[in-house]
Amino acid sequence: MRSRIALFGGVYNNYLALEAAIADAQRRGVDDIYCLGDLGAFGPHPDRVFPLLDAAGVLCMQGNYDHSIGNELDDCQCGYTDPRDNHFAQISYDYTLANTSAQHRTWMRNLPAEFRLEVGGLQVLLCHGSPRKVNEFLWESTTSTHFLNHLADEYAADVVVATHTGIKWQRALSQNRLFVNAGVLGRPENDGQTHVWYTILECRAGETAVEFVPVTYDHQRLATEMRAEGLPGEFAETIEHGWWTTCLEILPAKERRSGKF
Repeated sequence: MRSRIALFGGVYNNYLALEAAIADAQRRGVDDIYCLGDLGAFGPHPDRVFPLLDAAGVLCMQGNYDHSIGNELDDCQCGYTDPRDNHFAQISYDYTLANTSAQHRTWMRNLPAEFRLEVGGLQVLLCHGSPRKVNEFLWESTTSTHFLNHLADEYAADVVVATHTGIKWQRALSQNRLFVNAGVLGRPENDGQTHVWYTILECRAGETAVEFVPVTYDHQRLATEMRAEGLPGEFAETIEHGWWTTCLEILPAKERRSGKF
């Protein structure tokens, strides 16, 4: 029976961070590695991600980005409402769509929308945005515990794990249940640090433990490749300095105040 798994979301084409995270999780002896979706966006060279996932046997589900790329839709279905956010999201999406092979688009189109699994005797639900909507943003400062308990009840889960927001967090729920945002590998957390994050979830004897693991990688190389591919300088600056320069308007007030812009 599996009892210890690694989880991450939002690869965002950051194949260098993905490679480092996989190696770290394997060294730690986890039972399985799961990706919660959004393989593309933001970074360079989309097709470099897939061989790494395949070689490590990473179990992948479909995020909004993967659904859009797989079905060759017009946009990323990211859930932004601000024109500036959507402007940069469209640049990112168009680049990723154009540079993802037909083989990998087909693969993404057929990914599952969620995973339900047993970990250490507990029922764990893995989703992208939330169990009810793939691009729902569940922020720590604005998501009530009452609502998270409702999700755990409605979807019959002891542990719910999501991503999509780009910022990790966790919260204990009633009846010894748990909600976790696993964070993303694709870009830093708007905290002035250049590392990114993945999560280790351990469940034993009805108890859960969460470890958020920082991932250091060659971020300068990634930023250089982003510029060489003609991606916006704002994207590369976030990788270099750890502060978000785009997708800011979607942030709630508390999360935005913690950033630089």
